[in-house]
Amino acid sequence: MSRTTPTADPVVTPELIKRHGLTSEEFERIKKILGREPNFTELGIFSVMWSEHCSYKNSRKELRKFPTTGPNILVKAGEENAGVVDIGDGWAVAFKMESHNHPSAIEPFQGAATGVGGIIRDIFTMGARPEFCLNSLRFGPITDENSGSEIRKSKIAANRRLFTGVVSGIAHYGNCVGIPTIGGEIYFDESFEGNPLVNVFCLGVLRHDELARGTAEGSGNPVFYVGAETGRDGLAGAAFASRELTEQSREDRPAVQVGDPFKEKLLLEACLELLARGAIAGIQDMGAAGLTCSTCETASRAGSGIEIDLSKVPKREPGMTAYEILLSESQERMLIIARRGKENLVREVFDKWDVPCAEIGRVTGDGMMRVRNNGAIAAEIPAKALAEEAPLYSREARRPTTAGGIGDRRYNKLRKIDTHDALRQLLSDPTIASKNWVSRQYDHTVRTGTVVKPGSDAAVFFVRYANKILAATTDCNSAYCALDPREGGKIAVAEAARNLTCSGAKPLAVTDCLNFGNPYKSENFWQLREAVEGIAEACRAVGTPVTGGNVSLYNENPAGVVDPTPTIAMVGLIDDEKHITTQWFKNHGDVIILVGTVVPRGRDDAGAGINGPGYNLGGSSYLKVCHGLKVGPPPHIDLAHEIKVQNAVRDLIREGLIKSAHDCSEGGLAVALAESCFNPEKLFGAKADCSRRPAGDAQGTMQTNQRHASHSEAATALFNESQSRIIISVAPENLDKAESILRERAVPFQQLGKVEGDQLRIQVEDKKFAWPVADLFDDWWNSIRRVIESDSSAERIPSL
Repeated sequence: MSRTTPTADPVVTPELIKRHGLTSEEFERIKKILGREPNFTELGIFSVMWSEHCSYKNSRKELRKFPTTGPNILVKAGEENAGVVDIGDGWAVAFKMESHNHPSAIEPFQGAATGVGGIIRDIFTMGARPEFCLNSLRFGPITDENSGSEIRKSKIAANRRLFTGVVSGIAHYGNCVGIPTIGGEIYFDESFEGNPLVNVFCLGVLRHDELARGTAEGSGNPVFYVGAETGRDGLAGAAFASRELTEQSREDRPAVQVGDPFKEKLLLEACLELLARGAIAGIQDMGAAGLTCSTCETASRAGSGIEIDLSKVPKREPGMTAYEILLSESQERMLIIARRGKENLVREVFDKWDVPCAEIGRVTGDGMMRVRNNGAIAAEIPAKALAEEAPLYSREARRPTTAGGIGDRRYNKLRKIDTHDALRQLLSDPTIASKNWVSRQYDHTVRTGTVVKPGSDAAVFFVRYANKILAATTDCNSAYCALDPREGGKIAVAEAARNLTCSGAKPLAVTDCLNFGNPYKSENFWQLREAVEGIAEACRAVGTPVTGGNVSLYNENPAGVVDPTPTIAMVGLIDDEKHITTQWFKNHGDVIILVGTVVPRGRDDAGAGINGPGYNLGGSSYLKVCHGLKVGPPPHIDLAHEIKVQNAVRDLIREGLIKSAHDCSEGGLAVALAESCFNPEKLFGAKADCSRRPAGDAQGTMQTNQRHASHSEAATALFNESQSRIIISVAPENLDKAESILRERAVPFQQLGKVEGDQLRIQVEDKKFAWPVADLFDDWWNSIRRVIESDSSAERIPSL
């Protein structure tokens, strides 16, 4: 057989090998696998398949620390394109989260849009109908209070362009394909300047017997290419995502894909119909590494081989080489292994949906990925060596020496600020402020299943045909992880579970997206290792296996590395619609109770200074927003106590005793109380006494004898971010029963006050504060809109 060696192909040299991201040792390993030197096309194939983005060669050993099994896990992490979890009565959910960070930094609209398209394909590849999406986003600051220099103003303008462009791309793709985006989170911080994080989650629903596999089974079965034609967009995108961003990264714009959501919708329906008609033996999305990855992975999973002819692949550009066709990441494409004898049915279904379809090869039994181009062999590589035998590394891990700590003099000598104004500052901060400017651009009502719209602790969705109520959330406090990645990882899992609990759901399982810097830098790898071990510990404690996810490394540019961001997406199940709970107060006269850690406390070594003994403002939004400091340590979490609090609150919800439930997170108790007042139907006021209780009186009622509170004590009581705290509201007639249940379970609680009036009034010892709720709501609701509308340079969402 002849092997193609086009004269235009470069000679494989050490420099070319290095440009492909391969080390000399890896190249020697490739030669040993092949028994010869690779040609240029084969070098490109190994480059993308052995990149971090596809092989996880620098992180796989760490990922093995996650719990991945459980009685309800049908498809566990690493087995397929997405994890699958049983939800009862023969129904299951498939869900996953992936990143599209580098493409979004270069081309925010298309980078984000194609991130949505890719994760949707991962879900229907499993045989599940996609039901909803969430996203977790990070950007540089978009406010300009301290912009000063022209350079700083230019950076803020760039951050706004990335923010508005990403939001527009997500809205465009999701709205057009008809899948609602019903929740998520957005943070703004200097570490993400020029390197935004765009993590997208999708969930689909299927019957157990509808589960599809990405395997090339059955020697002789035909292989079909279906979907959009292949072009040069997204060329070697996986390799692009496996290196740092630099000033020259804009030259990589061809590595950013271009999406067509209308074609995606047709592709989705055609694939689900073909699966339902029993014509498919295996199915795989052409995502990262495109046709290369889909062919070798399906063959490797099945222990088979696969042979394709590139001359039969639909193309939209003339003169494409084998290298370009195999490494292109053009969107809206799938590889289908059909059952022999069903070829005409495949063509009939895709013709009905007006989706391109071509038979390009067949399954073989020799374990090889063989690629022909007009008859000549362009590449011939063992499939398992590509998909499963990339070298794995354990990089050097070293704790950073420059982390901000409790001993930082800036931390213990904070300037005095007006505590009254501090709450308004926090509510206006884009990280804490309402994201309605974003969510109103997403069609979150399409498919008519959204029960709790964006804005509460967790999204809630009703799947009518399955008669199941699902809750989902994404969570991660990057500042906590920067200060202590292990504790931050644990808190990300705990807060996700707490948000589901506040919605009335029992947590089921987790998918993650681990966003870190270059793993070859020992401080970055230490952060990754610590965060993974923290997440693993918390997932075991909460009982939520990790079903899969994504690792995104190299998130840094010449200005620095991003704060470590191990994003957690968690899914839960609500047994009865009567248990659906939101964060907002419902009735005047209801009693407000703080459940969990009553007296704010930090670590035992928290020290004195602004904290005082046992207090902790470390890593708080108050320090960041009001004092410009990101110093620690962050709050400590006691997982056993956290689980006890969550179980008690879920029991109260099931007993029908709770009107609202809201977790205390960014901004602490004062922000949580304010947010509870912002009911979308009607604003409520509240009166709360947040004074410390004498020893032994943590479960008592409001005290009449108030001691003097210093400025620092009042700020700490209002804005510390101690974990395991939930604000609930209870009707007066249910108060005794609710408190009795909490006492029986030995869960600390404290009556704070009542829902009343039109002001938020808070007392801390002898200090009293009052804010008109309408003013607080205006600060919170309109903050992002005012920032964006004041900037004529920001991109606008296109008319759809």
